[in-house]
Amino acid sequence: MRLLTQEQKEICEMIASFMEKEIKPNLQEWDHENHFPDEVYRKAHELGLNAFEAPEEFGGLGLDHKSAGAIYEQMGYYDSGLALTSVTTNLAWKPVLFGGTEEQKKLFWDLVMNGRGYASFALTEPGGGSDVAATRTKAVREGDEYVINGAKCFITNGGFADVYLAVASTDPSKGAKGLTAFIVERDRPGISIGKEEDKCGIRTTNTVEVVFEDVRVPADHRVGQEGDGFKLVMKTLDLSRPFIAAIATGMAQRALDEAIKYSKERVTFGQQICKFEALQFMMADMDMKVETSRQMYCHVLDLIEKHLPFTKEAAISKAYATECTTQVAESAIQIMGGYGYMREYPVEKIWRDSKVFQIFEGTNQVQRVVISGQLLR
Repeated sequence: MRLLTQEQKEICEMIASFMEKEIKPNLQEWDHENHFPDEVYRKAHELGLNAFEAPEEFGGLGLDHKSAGAIYEQMGYYDSGLALTSVTTNLAWKPVLFGGTEEQKKLFWDLVMNGRGYASFALTEPGGGSDVAATRTKAVREGDEYVINGAKCFITNGGFADVYLAVASTDPSKGAKGLTAFIVERDRPGISIGKEEDKCGIRTTNTVEVVFEDVRVPADHRVGQEGDGFKLVMKTLDLSRPFIAAIATGMAQRALDEAIKYSKERVTFGQQICKFEALQFMMADMDMKVETSRQMYCHVLDLIEKHLPFTKEAAISKAYATECTTQVAESAIQIMGGYGYMREYPVEKIWRDSKVFQIFEGTNQVQRVVISGQLLR
């Protein structure tokens, strides 16, 4: 928080106030019940927390990347669920930002702003996972329309989305070069929602299967040209990775703060456990991980603001921060002992939530492929 501008500090304080009042008191119950608190998240939308990356002319806050990073970290500090719900809407927006027309940009945000406030990035498939080129969902041109058929899995916001950014193959023979992106409104005939996933963590997010069965979309809903989909997806994930790192950093900071607080309150062998050097060293190591994660994602955002290459650094940031978050949360549980393992304290939830951050938006093994590829170019 030390290097934030006054405006950024005020936004973060507003978010903290909202989270303390609306989310924190109910978070344990929502997590236990695997409940997506739509009614509360929509209050967050009224504050602009679903669209702060959107330009002002489309109804968003039009904030710069560094401000967005600070907001994602602050949301992650309180609940990764709201943070991921927000980052997913903005993830779906990025291909439209990179490859869409002005009319498509307006269409996308009109659907979000005039609807429930959610968008989904419909990319992952049951047999694909990290292999985007294995996409089996197809889009066939018929006159002035495309007909989309296929199924997507693990789709965040999928059951509540007003609009999907869907990736389908328009030419399976070309593999990755045959992928194309489409704006697809939720209310189009042929879209159905499959099972809602019962997840280990991030249980305050909505994660579902989305099925497209003879879904017709106008040709002017195609983002870019046929075959541009893979390029748009890769560019999108590059830009999104530092924001995932920011959310993870907020989670790690919360785990550290909870461990410090507990260590000052817990007395054993006649003194506060924070007086024991072994635990002091553990907390120092935790802080080193948190601060390095923060500096790394901020560095990436600085590169982006200066229009410098950032693909390698974004992959480093995402992989490093998400792995550190799991380690910090695990150390927090260790410091708090049996109490840390109980759902009464938030570190247990942070620990569960943290694991999936190493999996989505490119597994951390994929990040290492990206990093090594950049090194060997």
